[in-house]
Amino acid sequence: MGIESFVCHRIVLAVKILKFGSDRMLYIVLRGRWGHIIVLNAHAPTEEKSDDSIDRFYKESKQVFDHFPK
Repeated sequence: MGIESFVCHRIVLAVKILKFGSDRMLYIVLRGRWGHIIVLNAHAPTEEKSDDSIDRFYKESKQVFDHFPK
């Protein structure tokens, strides 16, 4: 599956990084005019899910955020 499956064809050239943080998270780093733009897409568990599932989601999201530039 190519990058075109995830990104509009008009911004493919601006894509710097496309990475799956986990099975629930995807982030993309785009080259902007004055800096990079990070877009995070996450599928978070709802309140009805178990506490373990919610805790796992927060741990995964922290790991993904730790990879972002400061």
